[in-house]
This record gives sequence, C-alpha cells and structure tokens, in this order.
Amino acid sequence: MTALQTIFQHSLSLNLESGLPLLATASETTASEADTTIILAGVLLSLVFIYFASKLGGELSKLVDLPPVLGELVAGVIVGISALHLVIFPETGAMASDSVVITILQQVVGLQPENASAVFASQSEVISVLAELGVIILLFEIGLESDLRELQKVGTRAAIVAVIGVVAPFIGGTAGLMLLFGMPTIPAVFAGAALTATSIGITSKVLSELGQLKSKEGQIIVGAAVIDDVLGIIVLAVVASLAKTGEVDVLNLVYLIVSASAFLLGSIFLGKFFNKSFVAIAQKLQTRGNLVIPALIFAFLMAFLANAIQLEAILGAFAAGLVLDETDKRKELDQQIIPIADILVPIFFVSVGARVDLSVLNPTSAENRQGLIIAAFLIVVAIIGKIISGWAIFGKEKVNRLAIGIGMIPRGEVGLVFAGIGAASGILDKPLQAAVIIMVILTTFIAPPLLRFAFKEEAEIVEETGS
Repeated sequence: MTALQTIFQHSLSLNLESGLPLLATASETTASEADTTIILAGVLLSLVFIYFASKLGGELSKLVDLPPVLGELVAGVIVGISALHLVIFPETGAMASDSVVITILQQVVGLQPENASAVFASQSEVISVLAELGVIILLFEIGLESDLRELQKVGTRAAIVAVIGVVAPFIGGTAGLMLLFGMPTIPAVFAGAALTATSIGITSKVLSELGQLKSKEGQIIVGAAVIDDVLGIIVLAVVASLAKTGEVDVLNLVYLIVSASAFLLGSIFLGKFFNKSFVAIAQKLQTRGNLVIPALIFAFLMAFLANAIQLEAILGAFAAGLVLDETDKRKELDQQIIPIADILVPIFFVSVGARVDLSVLNPTSAENRQGLIIAAFLIVVAIIGKIISGWAIFGKEKVNRLAIGIGMIPRGEVGLVFAGIGAASGILDKPLQAAVIIMVILTTFIAPPLLRFAFKEEAEIVEETGS
C-alpha cells in the first residue's frame, strides 16, 4: 500500500459513520484497501473534472477579454452543486447519491452502495485539502510578486482603506437589517459581519492577470486586503462567539488583535535576518529543488504557525512570500513556483464556484423571495461600502480610487465561511442565509470585470490627456 493510500485509508476511518467494525480480519483489511483504492479513483476523477473545467473556463473567459479567474469560478459553478454535480461537497447539503463521481465509481469500479457515503466524504475532504493548499500557494506567490518596500510606502493608505472597508459595510448592513427589516440584533450583526470580508485570493489573482499587481493601486489593494483579512479574522471570532454564547469573549478578541499584528510585523522584521541564511542554504544544496523546496518548507511552516495561533494559514503564506521577495533569488524562485501554482490554484477557484448553490436565486420559492429582497439590500451595501473605501485615499499623488474600491468588493470564499458558520450555528435563517450567499456570489463575479473596466478607463484617460 502506498503512502498516499495510507493517508486516504486514515481519512476513510475518520469518516466511516455507518457502524462498520474496526479492521480485524484479513478479509476486512482487503475490503478496506479496496475502499481506499476507490477513494483514490474518486479523487483522480474529480481532478480530471476540475482541471478540464478550469482550463475551458479560463480559455473562454480570455476569448471575451475577461480575467481567466472569472472563467474558472463560473466553470466551478457549472460543474458544482448548481448544475452538473461533477464536483460537489457534503457541506453544501449534497448526498453521495447526488455525485456523478460516486455514480461512475459504482458502475465502473464496483463501489458498494453501503460504502458510498464514506467514500464521498473522504474524496471530498481530499479535494478540499488540495484546494486549501492551492490558496496557500497562491498567497505565497502573491507575496513573492509584491514589493515589501512598496507595500510599506502605501501602508497608511492601505490601513485606512481596510478599516473603512470593514466599518462602513458592517454598520450599514447591521443597522439597515435592524431598522428596515426588523431583524433581531445577533442575526443582523452576523449578516453585517459577512459584508466586511474581502477575498484577497480572487482580487490579487485578477490584479496579477491585469499586470497591475505592482502598481500603486495594486499595492494599496493587496495591503488593504491583508489588513482586511486580519480584521475579518477578528470580526469572525466576535460573531462566532456571539453565535455560541450570545456574548463576546473580550480576552479572545484582544488575543486575536495582538497575535495578528505581532505575527505580521514580526515576520517582516525577522525576514531581514532570514534572507541571507536562506540564500546560503539554497546555494549549498546540490540536488533538484535546492531553491523551491526550502522555500515551500518556509511557506508551509509560516502557514502552520499562523494557523496554530488561530490566524488564517494564508496570512502566514503571504508573509513568507513577502520575506522571500527580499532575497536575491526572488525572480528565480518566482519562476519555479509558477508551475506549482498552475497545478494547485485552479482546484481552489473551481472549488469556490462548485460550492455556490444558485437555487437560492429561484424566485418561485416563497423563502427565496424574502431572501432576494434582503439580498438586494446587502448587495448595495456590500458594493458601496467597499467602493467608498477607495475614496478615503488622501494625498496629492494621483491614484485610481475607483479601482481601489472595486478591488475590495469580492467576498469569495471568505464570505462563504461566514455564511457556513452562521447556518451551522442556527443564527441565519433560510432567507437570510440565501441573501448572504447571493451577495457573495454577485460580489465575487462582478468584481473582476469591473476592476478591468476601472483600469481600462484610467488608461484611456491618460492616453487622451497625453495626446
């Protein structure tokens, strides 16, 4: 049995909730190994669907002059729970019987019906882990492409954009839901909190594709998104505490603020001493991967440390990229990371789209109608609340404030996390949960084309002025 199969078998044992006995006899061991092989087959087939959808969606999006990442997200929706059911996950409410992959496994490799649920849960878990690795690699790559000195130059402005981009939609959403819709305080606060998120993964990917990542606007957006991510973690901790106990754990809140700030600042400070050691180690190694493997070790270690102190792993990966951006080997390392990103990052974007359930947009359902009305309100607040953050930029230096505001709009997977926790805790009822999901869908999908439009308009104005 391979090491990978051993991992899958362990995952299977954690997910078997059907009362199956523990492994004891040779025949039972053989059956378990067969299930492990089937899980591997399910993962491989899921990856085939994911990569095909990702490439087809990206190419079609490129043909109509839109960012490829938007095509990947749309392709994810098509192959996901909303349409083809090629890539679906248990947390969306899907059953094993809904999965095309499980159906194929039953017909082709002999998956037994009694084991279908366990195999479905296990192969979905593996895809989810690969997607998480994808976003970690993406943020590491973005950190490598970002210029720490430029980020420091826009630090104050990025902080202002982030704070306003969190406070404005939170207050607008919470107050509006309570005053206009008569919603109880805790659900209104939770929904308002879902408006504060910004998906740095989606925005930074679009900026990179537009060639604007190193522009002043790109650096402000990325810097603000990083700060926004830290603030989002704090907000999520607060509302999660509200959901569990009905009151805020002040000590935990203080801990999150201090640990997040210390982690980012400490990483950047210590990185100045680490850079020379990293280059020296890379130069002494003689085998393949002498540069990229130590870099990945550092990135995963930083992601682990961030996760261990209750921060987001992607924050650690981004910090690792920022640190290594200062090394002499940065360009070479950047080129070596690209193929790894090409393998893992599409899994993340397709998975985000695959989890989106468009059935909440069906107006024929009475529950959805109320949700649609609330969603319309949330979408307006979500867009305006982030756009005004761009106009908070001060100074005489000319910047594209509209592009900055638009760059903060997409909620992406971060907003889905809020919706998921709210639904699991019972804080969000069906209409409000549907409204939050619709807000996440639309803000995620409209931001990339709007961002392209904002930069294109600026370029045209510059050309006209220059002429």
